[in-house]
Amino acid sequence: MKIGILQPGLVPDLLVEEVGDYPEQFARLLDGHGFEFETWKVVNGDFPSGPEAADGWLITGSRHGAYEDHPWMAPLEELIRAIHAAGKPLIGVCFGHQIIAQALGGKVEKSDKGWVVGPTLYRYPNGNKLVNAWHQDQVTELPPGVEVVASSDLCANAAILYPGHAYTVQPHPEFQRDFVAGLIEHRAANVPPALVEGAASKLDLPLDSGDLGAQFALFFKEKRIA
Repeated sequence: MKIGILQPGLVPDLLVEEVGDYPEQFARLLDGHGFEFETWKVVNGDFPSGPEAADGWLITGSRHGAYEDHPWMAPLEELIRAIHAAGKPLIGVCFGHQIIAQALGGKVEKSDKGWVVGPTLYRYPNGNKLVNAWHQDQVTELPPGVEVVASSDLCANAAILYPGHAYTVQPHPEFQRDFVAGLIEHRAANVPPALVEGAASKLDLPLDSGDLGAQFALFFKEKRIA
């Protein structure tokens, strides 16, 4: 099964050398499920010919806000709607979670609850999951016809199921310890120091990221998460 990765953001060069760009991180997360991958860096204006270019699609994170005005943003939303109409399974993570919601009728804003960084507890129907996060924006209004399947104390719409079409999550299951440590070192200037310290203190906790990776794989193959 071929998974098309749509990349709306770039990992800082220093961290790429240490842990890889977003496609490499997702390839690790989804290793063992029989997928092959092709990446389009939409942030650079590189787009596939259409939904039929892959069997399933994944939109990564980005430093950009879904509400910002960039030349590649409207074409990405158009592609999201085309993938949805074609019935191809679609996964979105962080920015991907947000831009899919926005493209399909929801709303994304900078949250008044502030930043969420590092290992964070999310409530799922089958129990809590500890997964890395790094965001300030959130989905604040849902698109029609969706189901919220996870939340946290600071993020009500943390995972959204679009039945038969898409599954999106606000946290970053692809982020491993060293990547978050790198973000803390190189990209935390705008994050309140207390949150940075709290995230650093939890870096060695065991994560449930593999559970979300298994959900992603199941959704790609069967369009369901359980």
